[in-house]
Amino acid sequence: MPPRPKPPPEEEIEESFLKGSGPGGQKINKTNSAVQLKHLPTGIVVKSQATRSRSQNRTIARQLLADKLDQLERGDQSRSAVVGEFKRKKKASSAKKSRRKYRKLEEEKQANVTEQDPIEGEDDLDEHSEDLQEADTSRKGT
Repeated sequence: MPPRPKPPPEEEIEESFLKGSGPGGQKINKTNSAVQLKHLPTGIVVKSQATRSRSQNRTIARQLLADKLDQLERGDQSRSAVVGEFKRKKKASSAKKSRRKYRKLEEEKQANVTEQDPIEGEDDLDEHSEDLQEADTSRKGT
């Protein structure tokens, strides 16, 4: 797996702090804790307001920018592409395993249904139900 990409040098980044938006209430809306980074050579803009801490948002934004630049530069060989491919394969594998499991259960169920003989004592059940019906009609008649 490729190593994590390094953030670009400070000279290539224009940093600004914005008021956050969305859920979080008054604390998010009135403080300038959201960070927006613009990579000057490429024009890529990244915004982070993951936390209420400006310093944590700066770190997160720099890592996001590094990931985007790595994706742009290396394409399918970038870390995010490799990790995404790995996750996709793992998900496909687990889905295949699940389908195989349920297919096997269904086959076993079908095999059990075809193997079963008629219900033992079925004739006794018919006689018993007829007796019940006769008793029911005689009870209603009285």
